[in-house]
Amino acid sequence: MIVAELAKPRKNSKCFGMTIQPPIPFVAKGQEQVAFHRTELAPILGLYGRMVAAGEWRDYGISNLREVAVFSVFRRTAEHPLYRIEKRPKLRLKQGQYAVVGMDGRILKRGNDLRQVLRVLERKLIRAVD
Repeated sequence: MIVAELAKPRKNSKCFGMTIQPPIPFVAKGQEQVAFHRTELAPILGLYGRMVAAGEWRDYGISNLREVAVFSVFRRTAEHPLYRIEKRPKLRLKQGQYAVVGMDGRILKRGNDLRQVLRVLERKLIRAVD
């Protein structure tokens, strides 16, 4: 009897070999989440790939919230993020909707052009060669 119950696929089951539906985050009616578009993720993931190849970064996380979307970069999985790339559409007419925030909370660069904002992190790849 126990085997028969385990064999039944359940919704949101964590068992291997079954389709797993991710939990739907709570969003009230009329409120949408801010998320990165595919065209925004392309330069971010391109930079991430180069930094992983250089051995600087090892993990990332993406959070889609009501007012902000965050791409967090980690050196190790269990640490605090080294950098956060944030998208706040409400600030697009003021300071710029994209920002790179350091580990200590300081804003390193802000603007409306994502590629220009990400250049602050690309400088970390430039090193003197002996």
